[in-house]
Amino acid sequence: MALEKIGYDASEIEAIIEHVDEHETIEGAPGLSDEHLAIFDCAFRAAKGTRSIHWMGHVRMMGAVQPFLSGAISKTVNLPENASPDDIMHAYVEGWKLGLKALAVYRDGSKRTQPLNAGRDEGAKVVELDAARPVRRKLDDERDALTHKFSIAGHEGYLTVGLYRDGQPGEIFLRMAKEGSTVSGLMDTIATMTSIALQYGVPLKTLVDKFSHTRFEPAGFTNNREIPIAKSVMDYVFRFLGYRFIQGEPEIQDEQETSTDDGLTPVPIESRAAVAGGSGAAPMPYSIVNQSDAPGCIDCGTIMIRNGACYKCPNCGATSGCS
Repeated sequence: MALEKIGYDASEIEAIIEHVDEHETIEGAPGLSDEHLAIFDCAFRAAKGTRSIHWMGHVRMMGAVQPFLSGAISKTVNLPENASPDDIMHAYVEGWKLGLKALAVYRDGSKRTQPLNAGRDEGAKVVELDAARPVRRKLDDERDALTHKFSIAGHEGYLTVGLYRDGQPGEIFLRMAKEGSTVSGLMDTIATMTSIALQYGVPLKTLVDKFSHTRFEPAGFTNNREIPIAKSVMDYVFRFLGYRFIQGEPEIQDEQETSTDDGLTPVPIESRAAVAGGSGAAPMPYSIVNQSDAPGCIDCGTIMIRNGACYKCPNCGATSGCS
């Protein structure tokens, strides 16, 4: 339309458009007068061209329009890649002199990605970004699963863990309280988010570290001797997942010894377990045996262990008064 307006005929217009389609710039088009090039200048230089609107032209266009507007102008001053800090300062000063109420600048190529690019060779970059996106690893339609029944302060629940073929968890389902209740809805939401996180490759240890020891009701004693006290359903579920699926949890080993802080001779864990459980009792599956008269930790609720004349929490390290 512009070419027709300034006097070019149909054949000349067709030749110029074919040149633009092939070379991605109007510069050098057959039959186009040099004095008409400025009409087709854009904010950015074409990929195979040399011309563009001078950045000061943006400022002056806004200066011409500003007197007719009560507000500021949403317009960016596009500077070339070789623009200097002095050029940017000059743009702001000139905008102030022209009475602009706002002015934004952008230097071409100053960000890793930008909405406007000249040229067609950006496809490879998009493919690289797509390749770096996380991939969801769904479970098989038929998969092994583990169902665990638990009770927290008298509130019963069921945790079902769907497993990949390598035995690692890939989804969880939580059933607790009556359908439609707040607790039930919360458990469904957490189970869904956890399942999606596991399938997108979030390490289970990261989830366990993040959600263990979250405190809210219901909380209290449980029927699981490995997790005797739960600060919440969330705390219990993720600590159970940690005990059940994360390698390297503390276990009883022959001739393993534990140091004491009261200066006494170290005692093998196996011997302490036998004393706690009675003569001939099987070793208990923890590295620390709690005394029956030990209080709960005031900070996290875990049963404390004796530390000299006082007690120490094996979970968070708090003490009952000793250093």
